[in-house]
Amino acid sequence: MILLPPLSLYIHIPWCVKKCPYCDFNSHVARDSIPEQLYVDALVEDLKADLHWVKGRKLHSIFIGGGTPSLFSGPAIEAILVAAEALIGFKSDIEITLEANPGTFEQHKFADFHYAGINRLSIGVQSFDDSHLSRLGRIHDSRQALKAISAAQSAGFDNFNIDLMHGLPNQTISQAKNDLRLAVDAGAVHISWYQLTIEPNTEFFSRPPRLPVDDRLADIQQAGMSMLQENQFEQYEVSAFALDGKRAVHNMNYWQFGDYLGIGAGAHGKISLPEKNQVIRTAKTRQPEHYLARVGDALTTKTPIAVDEIALEFMMNGLRLKEGVPTSYFSQRTGISDETITISVARLQSQGLLEQDFSRYRTTELGYQFLNSVLENF
Repeated sequence: MILLPPLSLYIHIPWCVKKCPYCDFNSHVARDSIPEQLYVDALVEDLKADLHWVKGRKLHSIFIGGGTPSLFSGPAIEAILVAAEALIGFKSDIEITLEANPGTFEQHKFADFHYAGINRLSIGVQSFDDSHLSRLGRIHDSRQALKAISAAQSAGFDNFNIDLMHGLPNQTISQAKNDLRLAVDAGAVHISWYQLTIEPNTEFFSRPPRLPVDDRLADIQQAGMSMLQENQFEQYEVSAFALDGKRAVHNMNYWQFGDYLGIGAGAHGKISLPEKNQVIRTAKTRQPEHYLARVGDALTTKTPIAVDEIALEFMMNGLRLKEGVPTSYFSQRTGISDETITISVARLQSQGLLEQDFSRYRTTELGYQFLNSVLENF
């Protein structure tokens, strides 16, 4: 029997000013005005239709992503959060994150977002180098990025993430380190530092830029990791680095195979159904106009995770964490006996890829370097 894990909420706001050439998220250029109130109303109805999955739990985190959620007004964000608290309820220490772009237009709203109940920002800087920002199709510059961070702090945010990319076209080691240095010096408490990858259905996929060679990528990675460590940023997940006590609660719930509702155009969720001994993935219709035109259960597709795929799904999330996950979570959150993975675990331990730790599933340092190879065993 599955014990119900913590419950989070993901809210997707799909509009942005411009589609970035590397972006494969469900985002759509806002060509005219955004139907803000209609979308807020649709989100509330969407959430009401998902309430049967709550089962008495309160939300322990909310993440508002996109697109560019900071295009919405403070009162609109507040209306969404008020509805979520009324319909489900919040734990007393709930983390509520909103993704924000560093553009001047969004900066003016930071105080409104804080007043609305947002207690964590994730600022999509990507780079502090203007030439790299231009190649990435970003509409802000480095000056605006630094100003946005200062504006967030002035608005009352002492908990914020800065998104940075590395392995950019023609990027040098010193440029990558400078991006990290500026983020650290600006007061970031959490840094998401991830390598640019070329994804299908993006402009970069059809017209790929020239990226650094593998040796350069490895040197950038090593130099950046050393700098972050020297500045007390702990790597707790593949691309997530945090000061003490500033890990992303919402993302930790993903990686620990917790449950989350997903509302909004293209939003995904994961729900445990102990009465059916199932774990399901949910997805909402992707196109904003279709989402606004449909209501209730018709918005949602529900797909049970195949029994022979659940172990891989669990490990793909849990082993991303440097500390791994408690072994007890496997049976509790999948409904599958630990015996089903005993042989795989023993084999990986004998190869020096998993720790000989009976309380946690955790890779060794070597295993973490070859995580994809580890996951192939499940």
